[in-house]
Amino acid sequence: MNNAKYEIIIFWSSEDNCFVAEVPELKNVMAHGDTHEEALAEALQAVNLWIEVAKENGVEVPEPKGKLMYA
Repeated sequence: MNNAKYEIIIFWSSEDNCFVAEVPELKNVMAHGDTHEEALAEALQAVNLWIEVAKENGVEVPEPKGKLMYA
């Protein structure tokens, strides 16, 4: 499965003073960075780790849907 196919939303958080990357299709997967690129790289690492842990624990890994229906 290619983690780059999951939708990743990157936005600026004034509260955290950084860019936040959220992966809506995977529960609780978020990352942050000082730049868009850094946030994206961290999010991709978080997706890989989430998938690895899910598989180890027998949790179903959802297929990437791409663009969300409500987006």
